[in-house]
Amino acid sequence: MDQEASFLLALNEEQLRAATHNPSSTLQILAGPGSGKTRVLTSRIAHLILNCHIPPSAICAVTFTNKAANEMRERLTKLLGKTRVSQLKMGTFHSLCARFLRKFAKLVDIPDNFTVCDAGESKKIITALLKTREKDLKARGLSLEPGQCASLISKAKSRCLSAQDYLEEAKAHMHSKTSSADIPSSLETVVGEVYVQYEATLRRNSALDFDDLLIYGVKLFSGHPLTVSWCQHILVDEFQDTNITQYELMRSIAESARCITIVGDPDQSIYGWRAAEVENLAKMRRDFPNTAQVFLEENYRSTASILDASLEIVSQDTKRINKSLYTAHPDGISPVLYQVQKEQEEAAFIAIEIKRLVAQMGGSFRWGDFAILLRYNALSRNLESALQREGIPHRILGGRRFFERLEVKDVLAYLQLVDNPAFSPAFLRVINVPGRGIGEKTLLEIQQRAEKAEKSPLQLLEGIFDMRLPDNKPSIRKKITTFVQVMRKLQKSAKEGMGPSDLISQLLDLVQYEDHLRKTQPDWETRWENVKELITFAKEVEEQNLRDAATREASADVSSLDVEMSPLRQFLQVSMLSSAGDNDTEESSQEKVTITTCHSAKGLEWPVVMIPSVDASTYPFIRSEDEDEERRLLYVACTRAKALLYLTRSTTRMVAGDQKARGLSKFIQAIMENCATQNKMPLFRQHVPHLELEDRAIICNVLQRPEPVESEVEGMVEGFRRLGREHPPQILWTPAGQPLNPVQATWPFAPSLAHAASASNPIHSLPLPTFGRPVVPHLARSSATSARSIAPCDESRSSALPSYREPTTQPLPPVTVVPASSFSSHTLRKEPSPASFQPASSRPSKPIFSSTEETSTLNMTNAARSGTRTPQSKRAFDLAVARPPVAQDRSKVFQPSGNASISRRPLTGQLPTPPLVKDNSTPKPLAAPTPPPPSTNTVAATAPQGVKRRLGMAPRAAGGYSNKKFKAPTL
Repeated sequence: MDQEASFLLALNEEQLRAATHNPSSTLQILAGPGSGKTRVLTSRIAHLILNCHIPPSAICAVTFTNKAANEMRERLTKLLGKTRVSQLKMGTFHSLCARFLRKFAKLVDIPDNFTVCDAGESKKIITALLKTREKDLKARGLSLEPGQCASLISKAKSRCLSAQDYLEEAKAHMHSKTSSADIPSSLETVVGEVYVQYEATLRRNSALDFDDLLIYGVKLFSGHPLTVSWCQHILVDEFQDTNITQYELMRSIAESARCITIVGDPDQSIYGWRAAEVENLAKMRRDFPNTAQVFLEENYRSTASILDASLEIVSQDTKRINKSLYTAHPDGISPVLYQVQKEQEEAAFIAIEIKRLVAQMGGSFRWGDFAILLRYNALSRNLESALQREGIPHRILGGRRFFERLEVKDVLAYLQLVDNPAFSPAFLRVINVPGRGIGEKTLLEIQQRAEKAEKSPLQLLEGIFDMRLPDNKPSIRKKITTFVQVMRKLQKSAKEGMGPSDLISQLLDLVQYEDHLRKTQPDWETRWENVKELITFAKEVEEQNLRDAATREASADVSSLDVEMSPLRQFLQVSMLSSAGDNDTEESSQEKVTITTCHSAKGLEWPVVMIPSVDASTYPFIRSEDEDEERRLLYVACTRAKALLYLTRSTTRMVAGDQKARGLSKFIQAIMENCATQNKMPLFRQHVPHLELEDRAIICNVLQRPEPVESEVEGMVEGFRRLGREHPPQILWTPAGQPLNPVQATWPFAPSLAHAASASNPIHSLPLPTFGRPVVPHLARSSATSARSIAPCDESRSSALPSYREPTTQPLPPVTVVPASSFSSHTLRKEPSPASFQPASSRPSKPIFSSTEETSTLNMTNAARSGTRTPQSKRAFDLAVARPPVAQDRSKVFQPSGNASISRRPLTGQLPTPPLVKDNSTPKPLAAPTPPPPSTNTVAATAPQGVKRRLGMAPRAAGGYSNKKFKAPTL
């Protein structure tokens, strides 16, 4: 094989089949999350150039973000070199269309100096148009927000509906008394009329919005085939997120060659609200009958337990394409489902757990390894407060982008007006920056005069300044003098070919922008740094353009379709078409916890992912109309995790000032019920994981990082303990989604594993009972073997407990349960008085279990444990707590791990145990034991000799842990 093509050796069988598929036919690569789709896409491009001898200039590669395009460009540069990569037509749909529309603007009747109007400016135009209809809407009892109107217009454009077509369709709906799914027919006509005016405003300003770039791109490529005759193969990434217009754009480009490769995953189609059409996958197979499909199902990102839970979520959709995922990674730690009562407790848990995991991993986790994924942005308030209280640095990903900051938009607006004097949104932004004393009334008069004279506002002011046009009353000529002079100087410099970085510097000096920021902005230093960063960015664009031009000149194959643009216009186009996250640096992201939405997280990954508010009104979102898409969204969020996944929720949440109850998400509840029905291991654990040596080894193996030194782990854990942080109380749930009260949630451990509950050691820290069969509470699965270990019972507070290995299977002792009426909840939470129990000598030698049930007596026998039950105990059995098998020789239960050492000598002490009921008749109620005084909260047994204490743990009591809460020193 050629040395340049050796990259194919690194692919697995399915990846290789996709990368080397026949280039003369269409191909669908259906790639699950973490399956290496970017590698396959870059490998296929390299294969087409190196092995199929397709010229780089004849290949079009489309991505959905500039960040993805840059990543692909970097990988291809290593395989092909800069010269070949520079000839590729690579970028987003919008940037590709903008490039060709600049070159062939006259073919679609648009000016070649058009300005790209961003979403913010579009919304401002629509707001102004709606303001003129405010009285009419109010009189008709209608309400239409600018954001809603802008979204409806964008959806119409994504369906290739012109303004006139949309208005006629709306009128037809009104006459037939029907309406679209998004809006009533009474408002649909209003939107259509605003759409018509909006389009006229854009044309008057020589502007195109983002949707117009695609619409005019389709007109150009479909109506003028010569403009795309260069294309021999087109490749499209994230195809499941394409809308109708983007699909038509792809088909128009590929019309002559009919050679298409797309990469997508219908399970990750989450942009239906932006008019994405997952049906485009099926439509493509109809339009191109010979389309082949290749499935990429090997996941290289996540542990097996995370994949299992994620697949269970998305597999609830019976209409999905049946495909699976598998991984060579070990099972790892099961995803955590942690549930509390209030959202403040939920936020506190997430913040504390991040600190705890950093400590237990001995520094192998950094802050940037954690991501908190939100269904909607409003959920971030409590989380940000909790992280701030804990001193954890964090960042909001997908928040205010660099090019949306006030100071950056001010500078760009000046440059837009220099390039396109007809663009009135830029004029309105900068006419009073710095302040020139031109009020809103005067601005409105200027706009009205400009419209009547069919001039732009800037042209009108220049006429007034030159005294070719009459002045306003009162006079504004003196106020606009400096503004007109600045604009003329900048326009002259731009025509002479001055680069954008020098042009910005000249602008800042002319308007004294730094002084303006100092006078108007309290954080002016930070904003001035952003302005200087914009100059740096402009310089980088200039240098990149020079390199690209030099590379094209040196290349033997120079495309005749390369667009010649002024340096200023090139810079503005790159700035306006930038994607969210383009300006994020790797250094800044590594040192901060990321807070972002599930939508913004698509395509990203983190070692630890936490998803809050997994309740019935959030997943699916209460206002969403597509439940399947909501399920896919949760699936996408879960598959961002590499090693650890947390799902959290609160049973109540404050909504508009009122406390509202929240049930468990139906997507998660269905999984819990399914596991119980099919007698399978639970896919979610309801207690926090304690990271032992084996767990840390698995995590580091998945992340390809060196394992931490144990002394470092112990030191950091001890430091965390000294902080005195504890997790908030957790609410446990049955598979049917019913909460367990503290009495029902108590795990009936054997005396050797007993963890007596007390006021200082609450029951909420105990793990969730497993329903349906007697199994161990938590099974930490090993990568090397199928051996399973029982996690410590109080993992929310312990950090260095030995791991407990499942003993050999032995017959379970008969269990007789004391009725609920015999004990109060106070008894279960306080240390029972020794006087209320039988003496130790009268107790049986076998372990005793006890549990309670509020409404009936639960009598669980060996026969019941094997699956049979009496009719009167049916409901009680459904809520029963499964018991772990107990070894006769308790010395075999303790299996020390790491550096811990545990005596092999059997423990002799036992906790006081209630008397047994010796028959199946209704037992007589026992007198409630008298709780001891608060000062005597100790176990009436001495700690066994020969037991070493591990880091920060209280000594083991006879028959179990001491129930005296460990009091950590405060810093």
